[in-house]
Amino acid sequence: MICICVLIYRFLYSDEVQIGPETVMTTLYTAKKYAVPALEAHCVDFLTKHLRADNAFMLLTQARLFDEPQLASLCLDTIDKSTMDAISAEGFTDIDIDTLCAVLERDTLSIRESRLFGAVVRWAEAECQRQQLPVTFGNKQKVLGRALSLIRFPLMTIEEFAAGPAQSGILSDREVVNLFLHFTVNPKPKVDYIDRPRCCLRGKECSINRFQQVESRWGYSGTSDRIRFTVNRRISIVGFGLYGSIHGPTDYQVNIQIIDYEKNQTLGQNDTGFSCDGTASTFRVMFKEPIEILPTVCYTACATLKGPDSHYGTKGLKKVIHESPTASKTCFVFYSSPDSKAAAVVPSCTSFQNDLGLTLWTWIATVFF
Repeated sequence: MICICVLIYRFLYSDEVQIGPETVMTTLYTAKKYAVPALEAHCVDFLTKHLRADNAFMLLTQARLFDEPQLASLCLDTIDKSTMDAISAEGFTDIDIDTLCAVLERDTLSIRESRLFGAVVRWAEAECQRQQLPVTFGNKQKVLGRALSLIRFPLMTIEEFAAGPAQSGILSDREVVNLFLHFTVNPKPKVDYIDRPRCCLRGKECSINRFQQVESRWGYSGTSDRIRFTVNRRISIVGFGLYGSIHGPTDYQVNIQIIDYEKNQTLGQNDTGFSCDGTASTFRVMFKEPIEILPTVCYTACATLKGPDSHYGTKGLKKVIHESPTASKTCFVFYSSPDSKAAAVVPSCTSFQNDLGLTLWTWIATVFF
């Protein structure tokens, strides 16, 4: 402490400061205690310059403790960008419960929910030891408290849930059954866990609309509506905009997919539902996680709806270009899909009028500018 006081006196009289990893937190504490904002700013600047994924949680805890919102925001941004590296670091299991909840509440973490759950279990085991509690299922559930409700179990695949959370002992038998029902049946029962995707990408979300007109009465018989597309730059598709009923407010069940056309490989899908209000607007239906789309690769967008006749789009453009003042153009090119029920009404691959049942008019994409 004497050395820190000498450092502060030297700074006050000469504006010279020597801060190192071993002294920065003590110096920051003392600078705040004795109201030396210039020295405090030097400490925060030092921490910011040395911020990495493997120390982000440690610095986040300190930033919250010392009420440094700018540093805390930078720590959270680093955790968002490198979530797996951050939660794998030793400092993760040392954070307090409030910091854990603040991170779990974020929509921007870049990690699969099953891996996030595994990290939270590690934290719970460490917290049991800190509280000198036996590391039992019940005690792990107890120390997690509200944090457990912030895990987005519905974002997992049924295989991930079965292999991890369902066998963890942390969830009650009733919660496990309800979540399995959520994964396997339609309409899906309500669960007490968030199903909002964590949109982990850095970029601007924009909607791509290729239709120039909206018509009425497109029917659904269990056959998928599909369309193929390519794009000229790397983007991520986060969801579709689907037309709703012509008969007023209605609920639909829907399965949406993105498929690699050449490999016939499903890259992402979601069994979900949406409610419409009877207007000719479209309604957002999101994937569980953003799906990376690479330039010049051909993909198939697929939607299978269960519900009454809907509005649909017509006079679809073959090419749609999105322009940004800060980046190059993003160009979508659309092709008819031979295995879509809409293919029967498409005269040729160059005519996209009435293609895809025209339910998928909006592409909700994150474009990297």
